[in-house]
Amino acid sequence: MGLKVKHRPNGAIASVGRAGRPVVSSATGGRIDIVTGASEPGYNPVDLLYASLASCLALSARIAASRLSLLDRFVGVVVSVSGEKTEEEPMRVVRMSVHIAVEGNLTEAERAGIVHMAEEICTVSNTLKTSPSMMLSFD
Repeated sequence: MGLKVKHRPNGAIASVGRAGRPVVSSATGGRIDIVTGASEPGYNPVDLLYASLASCLALSARIAASRLSLLDRFVGVVVSVSGEKTEEEPMRVVRMSVHIAVEGNLTEAERAGIVHMAEEICTVSNTLKTSPSMMLSFD
């Protein structure tokens, strides 16, 4: 039985003027205002990277629990992602720490199975483990 892949419009557009905050819009109509101050509440671009990984792993854990026939005892999952950035250019995240807490009446082996399968399912974690090509164009 093959994997059913649902296609969703993808992509994001970020725009910023001479003043003001950047705004990011998704291909499906979502919108996020981006913060620029270090202590300002909200999402900056690196937070969005961490949020993408955390949310993808959380959703993938639920899928994994279902595939492993454990959904009846799976209560939920909390995924925490943080990272370490370089202090010199080129700026980049050099290390990401991920903690996954699987909740429910599950054995340690079942929790581990959910976590490992979630990592295999998650498009974002799979992408971060590789060096995807990026094609840059401009006007």
